[in-house]
Amino acid sequence: MSAASQTGAEPGMPAWVARLRDELHREDRTWVDALRPAQGARQSAVLALFGEGPAGPEVLLVERALTLRSHPGQIAFPGGGADPEDVDLTDTALREAYEECGVLREGVEVLGLLPPAHVRVSGFDVTTVVAWWRTPHAAAPGDPAEVASVLRVPVADLVDPARRATAVHPLGYRGPAFAVADHLVWGLTAHLLDAVLDLAGWSRPWDAAREVEIPDRYLSDRRATSLARDDGGPDVH
Repeated sequence: MSAASQTGAEPGMPAWVARLRDELHREDRTWVDALRPAQGARQSAVLALFGEGPAGPEVLLVERALTLRSHPGQIAFPGGGADPEDVDLTDTALREAYEECGVLREGVEVLGLLPPAHVRVSGFDVTTVVAWWRTPHAAAPGDPAEVASVLRVPVADLVDPARRATAVHPLGYRGPAFAVADHLVWGLTAHLLDAVLDLAGWSRPWDAAREVEIPDRYLSDRRATSLARDDGGPDVH
């Protein structure tokens, strides 16, 4: 019996995709305790899009433009606020991924959703739509004023213990971080990545006592700075 058959994968579906899909639908799953639960705020969604790359599974991330008022220069999942025309939050995530980096929804298979997390910096309740990029293609910034670059980061890099650390904000925030592609992924995006890597069975032990300071180029968001001073919660990013 093939590995795909043993995991309940459909024909052409990698075993890791089937595992992630099944874990997302487990009712007894313990989710990310560090995130603040939704508070009935304005809805938004991000797309955590995973596909097969030359080095195995990889995830799509975007580098936000330095000119943005919120989170300039930071690494994040593509996404944004829900529009009245969106059918649901999955539609929001897919629309934003197309607008930001040209991802065609026809080649994306949604696997499941993470529970929404409240982000005080933006005032949004953010739902993470986890998906498999069944038909990957070249992706590039749709609007340079919003997205500076598009990254496809191998999962092997994300789970490398040498690239893992605890990010320390000068005003008190502490949380998981990934040093990849000459960037530091931290804050809400890192918490969400950490959760999905665990769900897929990719996580490897790493030294949480190893600390890294958040580079200055990620600290120009004044709203994030004021909220970090407030309580240091994960949603400073």
